[in-house]
Amino acid sequence: MISSYIISGIIAYLLGSIPTAVWVGKSFYNVDIRTEGSKNAGATNTFRVLGKKPGIIVLLIDILKGVTAVLLPLFLYNLTPGTAEYANIKVITGILAVVGHIFPIYADFNGGKGVATSLGVVIGISPPAAGICIGLFLIVFIASQFVSLGAIVASIAFPITIVLILKEENASMIAFSLILAVAVILAHKKNIKRLLAGNENKMNLFGKKS
Repeated sequence: MISSYIISGIIAYLLGSIPTAVWVGKSFYNVDIRTEGSKNAGATNTFRVLGKKPGIIVLLIDILKGVTAVLLPLFLYNLTPGTAEYANIKVITGILAVVGHIFPIYADFNGGKGVATSLGVVIGISPPAAGICIGLFLIVFIASQFVSLGAIVASIAFPITIVLILKEENASMIAFSLILAVAVILAHKKNIKRLLAGNENKMNLFGKKS
């Protein structure tokens, strides 16, 4: 069974490493997204630099990376959903998918912040928690037009939802929710400083940059 953890982890990392924003920017717009805008290889910067259509494509693929990484072990091995073993392997693949997005082997280990891929992981691990987090993200984002603030609030809400609302008892799942929340917050350190200073960029994903 150790081999299944290792193989699943490697596959998850390689899936997460797919640098969607970098490849879309270079292939269709001759732009390295990492040198423009916020210089972040993620969906938000793609929206800002390249526009709505490529932004949506990058967002959906990055989310799909996380979902696929988490659910793939279910099809590769004879695992039973709901068991501790399946929960543990989902946690491992989820973490490595996000690590892959942040440090992609295909793009010189220079990737994005992992928010969209983290969302995909949460969808694959706990759809109810994902629904709550997405709802909170949209409320905060629409009210403030700060993508970063919405992501931070949603990440904090994830472990709270897992523990207090869904009553999760699996220790690895609880630990994962906390690790993911901390990782997202740390990835937004610069954004937090700008929010506190009052100079964070606002953005409307369905309109023009503010």
